[in-house]
Amino acid sequence: MNWRPWPRSLLGQMLLSVALALLVAQGLATVLLYRAQEERREMAMLNSVAFRLLAQTGQDVNGGRTPWFDRSDHGPPPHHMRGLRMETSTTNPLRSGERRDARREVALATILNGQGLNAHAIAVTTRRAGSDPYTMARLAGRPRFHEGPPLSERTLLVAAVQLENGGTWQIVRLWLPPREIRAFGSLILQTLVLYIVLVGGMALLLRRITRPLAALTRRVEQFARRQGTDGQLEPEGPDDVRRLIEAHNDMESAITRLLDEKDVMLGAIGHDLKTPLAALRVRIESVSDDRQRARMAQSIEDITRSLDDILSLARVGRSNDPPERTELSALAAAVAEEFEDMGQPVELAGMARIVLPLRATWLRRALRNLIENALRYAGQARVSIETRGALAVIAVEDDGPGIAEGEIAAMFEPFVRGDPSRNKGTGGAGLGLTLARAIAEQHGGSLHLENRATGGLRAEIRLPLDPGQ
Repeated sequence: MNWRPWPRSLLGQMLLSVALALLVAQGLATVLLYRAQEERREMAMLNSVAFRLLAQTGQDVNGGRTPWFDRSDHGPPPHHMRGLRMETSTTNPLRSGERRDARREVALATILNGQGLNAHAIAVTTRRAGSDPYTMARLAGRPRFHEGPPLSERTLLVAAVQLENGGTWQIVRLWLPPREIRAFGSLILQTLVLYIVLVGGMALLLRRITRPLAALTRRVEQFARRQGTDGQLEPEGPDDVRRLIEAHNDMESAITRLLDEKDVMLGAIGHDLKTPLAALRVRIESVSDDRQRARMAQSIEDITRSLDDILSLARVGRSNDPPERTELSALAAAVAEEFEDMGQPVELAGMARIVLPLRATWLRRALRNLIENALRYAGQARVSIETRGALAVIAVEDDGPGIAEGEIAAMFEPFVRGDPSRNKGTGGAGLGLTLARAIAEQHGGSLHLENRATGGLRAEIRLPLDPGQ
């Protein structure tokens, strides 16, 4: 069985769609939350750097626009924002090979300009604490800084400001704060709750809709196999679904009444036609000319056979006899024996042993029609039975002229014969293949015709090994 990433049922597709939509929405929310959190983290860190620089350079931090970290209602900066003691240097603190952080430099300059400090030059970079001698020397005697991750592996933000060209550099070192992951934990929990509530609620609602629809589908399939009003569904579910079931029940009743009336009419027609034909068959015995009497008898036999085919075609699918487990090779052998008793060359080839629930009388009729066609146009027939995947295949082959590729589809139409002249010498009224196909479809199968590569025609009745499929 092939695995499909997309479910086939309406319930599965709706639930998967809701789950995917929720996943996308929560994914976008996570990205937006992460970006907002990173922006707050950056601003808090840069404001802390600006505050220390302003305090070191003697600027009035309470004049103009006071940064958020200096407001009394916020308290002191968080512990991870507290930096080391500032350093003054006559040289640029950036080392050879270190990459400047241009984005942070622009953001820091904006903050400082807003506080009235126009620096000549600003340099910002990040480095490992272990590669910064000033930091390692300052923290050598402070054991509390050595708790947790190794000190040398922690990251520093190094920001320096030069107020005048050629002047000294004021250097601030700040520990980079860790990324907060608690918000993501709450978001994951929120997502799980949403999945349980939303998807669970949708599942209950959709099940109330899809359960009667699934039952209606099974009922339609059952009605297609055997027409009758037994086992009609009770309307249930939402109002739209209830009305659909009620409309389907009404349609079933109307179709069943029409089929019953058709069967009664066909029975009457068959009786009214066969009775005078039988009387006519008796009367022709008084004809003295043997040749004329034989021709008349043959005409009556052709009419009777055509009438039987028409009535059988009209009644197929309405059989009251239940399917019985039948061994296909035994059925084929019995049909072949009938033709052998009449001196007809019918050969049995490979016979796989397959047992299926069938209406044996009808399938025997279909196989007999295929063999008769082969004998009529080729003079001989070969019958074989095999399995092909999930199908049982009953094949009838001949070595005759075959059928033109463009005419194969037309051969299944009623009253279409392979002999364009419709010469009665070949017999038949063009209903054999039509009836055989209808019988195959009655059993959930199909009838296929194809020309053989070596010449002749191959007719196949393909039946599912699992009748429920």
